[in-house]
Amino acid sequence: MVESLSLQLVQQAGQLNDSISHFLSQKLVAKGYQAITPSLLGFLSTLECGSNYGSELARKLGVSRQMVAKTVRELCALGYLEQLDGPGKQKQIVFTDRGEQLIAHARQCLAEIDQGLFKQMGTGQVQAVVEQLKSINAYIDSTAPSTKP
Repeated sequence: MVESLSLQLVQQAGQLNDSISHFLSQKLVAKGYQAITPSLLGFLSTLECGSNYGSELARKLGVSRQMVAKTVRELCALGYLEQLDGPGKQKQIVFTDRGEQLIAHARQCLAEIDQGLFKQMGTGQVQAVVEQLKSINAYIDSTAPSTKP
């Protein structure tokens, strides 16, 4: 059987994503941010700095509006998000001050990873890997079958 480099790429990318997500959640919990899991961090990372809306988030994440509403309720209960009245029946989803602090600390943790990678590999090599991954993603996007009718 032919060994697929694309399969290895998918597996390594998935492992890297999981490793970074777990590292971040553990560091943030140690800093006092309760109940921050890799999946909640993934959700928070999709939010814009200003106002967000559940239907937009559901489309962006490819999940139901009910799943977004459940996650937003959980993050509101933890004090990281709040919902404000928006246009019509929509609610604006925004970060609280605590949520903004959480994101700032997450960025600091990512900067720690960057520094470690720069020491191990060099800044240029890390940047080259990022650019190569962007190129692979662009290639896959350009060759994927269209879902338009």
